[in-house]
Amino acid sequence: MRITVIPAQITTVEDKIAGNLNLTQIMLLMVPVIFGTIVYTILPPTMHVAWYKLALVLIALVISLTLALRIKGKVVLHWVVILLRYNTRAKYYLFNKNDRTFRIMDFPIFERSPRKILKKAPAKQEKEAHRPSVSIGDLVRLEGLLANPRVSFSLKSGKKGALNVAFEQIQK
Repeated sequence: MRITVIPAQITTVEDKIAGNLNLTQIMLLMVPVIFGTIVYTILPPTMHVAWYKLALVLIALVISLTLALRIKGKVVLHWVVILLRYNTRAKYYLFNKNDRTFRIMDFPIFERSPRKILKKAPAKQEKEAHRPSVSIGDLVRLEGLLANPRVSFSLKSGKKGALNVAFEQIQK
């Protein structure tokens, strides 16, 4: 009876396409073929074999074979990408404690020029709003109305911020 081990985490398992090669390795091995075709057709003598063309194709083949190798279960290209990311990241991180709350703001100082004094025409004096004077007798009658249980008192807001006061006699 044949026993196969099923990994606990399926996402870490690479898909093998041909033999022990995955898609990344197959693409890396196709690069020298495509590069060789481009070199053969474009560089002079066009569509003829030359020694320098063979040298370029062999260099591309060696580079792609090296990048397609596996070291510790990872393709060398992945290791190269990791090293490049590490070497190109920022080396120094500066902490700035001047965030919004403690930021020191530098505002430019402007010199004030002397103001020009313009003579204005005398302004018309506006009339003050006339406030009606309320006598003590009116206040006593108002208090009597508010204390009377047979009279309902209501305040309603009208349009444009007006306040309407209403006294209504309750009928039984």
